[in-house]
Amino acid sequence: MGGPLVVIDSQPRRALVRRVTGLARSTPGRLSLIAVVLVVASFASGWLSTWSVDRQERALQDLATRSEPLAHAAQEVYRALQDADATAASAFLSGGLEPPQLRERYEADIAQAQAALSVATASSPELTTTLAAQLPVYTGLIETARSNNRQGFPVGAAYLREASGLMRTQLLPSAQELYRAETDRVGKAQDEANFPVVPVGVALAFVVALVLTQQYLTRRTNRLLNVGLLVATGAAVLSLLWVTTVSVLVMKDVADSRTASAKADVLAQARIATLTARGEETLTLVARGSGQSYEKNFVEVSGRLEGLLDQAKRLQSTGALDSATTHFRQWQEVHQRIRQADDAGQYTEAVALIGDPSFDELDQDLVRAIGEARQGFSDEVAVARASLAGTVVGVLVLAVIGAAGAAMGLWQRLKEYR
Repeated sequence: MGGPLVVIDSQPRRALVRRVTGLARSTPGRLSLIAVVLVVASFASGWLSTWSVDRQERALQDLATRSEPLAHAAQEVYRALQDADATAASAFLSGGLEPPQLRERYEADIAQAQAALSVATASSPELTTTLAAQLPVYTGLIETARSNNRQGFPVGAAYLREASGLMRTQLLPSAQELYRAETDRVGKAQDEANFPVVPVGVALAFVVALVLTQQYLTRRTNRLLNVGLLVATGAAVLSLLWVTTVSVLVMKDVADSRTASAKADVLAQARIATLTARGEETLTLVARGSGQSYEKNFVEVSGRLEGLLDQAKRLQSTGALDSATTHFRQWQEVHQRIRQADDAGQYTEAVALIGDPSFDELDQDLVRAIGEARQGFSDEVAVARASLAGTVVGVLVLAVIGAAGAAMGLWQRLKEYR
């Protein structure tokens, strides 16, 4: 047996619908709806604008305090390891007790690599595993080679080549991967500071809505001015111009920072190529007549180094780069003299030419050029951050003014219908 059928009277509901639709068709109802929409739109536009500005600020802060310093730390790991390997080979050529300055330079390189590695490990532990595990193995091989060399045992050269092989096959590729990962993070942080297309579009739509509302009121009330809506429109236009202007300025500064970071990257590659070529040059002499593969590598890396120097000059020519180009050519001339002496059996004279200052001067020029590029990057990011100062608070205040002005302006017209 079924229960009694309950019939719901639809008349009250229909009446409610008629009242709501009737109110929506009336002028007061439309004005009330417009007021609600404008207030919500004002706060929505303000929130989107402040969110975009905050996003840009966080991206710029990341560039200044995290991404770029970590990229430099990763580059320093690579550079220090490469220089340590080249310095160890140079010290080996001296035979017996190596010169103190070379020993100090090697130890300083290893210490710098370890310090930079500890910084990079905090950001990318998965990319530093090989470096952390194999660096002690490398230093152990170098110490064994050094000990045998001091005693005049030929096996020392074999240990040096084994250490250099470990550096080339495991340590440097891992350092290169780490550097690329951190450099990519710099690019991603720069991308985060892009132009806020959607927030600016919403702010522009809000301005258009305010203008259309004033036109509607003019037709309905035959009054040309509405103080509240004029205030709201002025606040909305000012907010739109503010956000647009600072975003354009930030985009310009970020674009300039990209140029600076690109130049620093090219220069870092040039310095690494310099140290790589130095290692090949030295190992050619260590091999004593069987280092043709090292000489071939030297020629290839030198060609790449020359191209990198030209590329950096195209980005921005500086005195440091001009000096680096000069010293690079001098070093190449010295290398030809080294090869001529070595090929002629004048090994002692060839080893003595390794001490020519042109290589160290080239390295110092590149250090100075990298420092200038990094400073240029930091300056551009600092200017971009300064452009955003006060924007979040200002946009929020203008959003409140816009909402209040719209509400007050429409409330004045609504009172006329009471």
